[in-house]
Amino acid sequence: MTSHETLNANPPKARPGYGAGREALLKAAIQVVASSGLRNLTYRAVAKEAGVTHGLVAHHFGSRDALLAEALSYAIDRSIESSSLRVTTARVEDFVSGLTELVTNEPDLQAFQYELLLESRRRPELVPLTRKLYETYRAAVREGLRNLGIDDEALAHLVYATLDGLVFQQLTVGDDESTRHNVRKLREVLEAVKLSY
Repeated sequence: MTSHETLNANPPKARPGYGAGREALLKAAIQVVASSGLRNLTYRAVAKEAGVTHGLVAHHFGSRDALLAEALSYAIDRSIESSSLRVTTARVEDFVSGLTELVTNEPDLQAFQYELLLESRRRPELVPLTRKLYETYRAAVREGLRNLGIDDEALAHLVYATLDGLVFQQLTVGDDESTRHNVRKLREVLEAVKLSY
């Protein structure tokens, strides 16, 4: 391979458009952690992934911890919205209607969150972020179930744990049809619970 070919093997990323820099940096942080692990989250790695200078990362976030916290909030918000976890209708079939596609189309969002969870076992200072992750998802499930007419905190916790396991399995094994099947079964259970209220 010539030196010219070597230089073009990893062409530079396109710079984000005006006003899109912050979101591009959050997406880049998620991509870096999802592909290389939390220990490789550096300003330089994020800047390279986003196609900007590393000074811009510091400018927007001020610290690696702030970048990580905001990237986590972005990943959670995007996951909740895309999966229809906080369903706004009273129809059980709408609950988590986008879950399988979310994992298929945006696996880095999920991988990023699992990387953070696993790293928090080694780095206790990350535990507040993992608590936030779980609390936010549980609250979203509770809200979604309440909108379906089911108000049961213990059941919401159980439903979230089930969904979390299904996402992890789809992410690691890649069997989206199994996720679809199991989500349908979960909805059948929720429909029966709803009828008993």
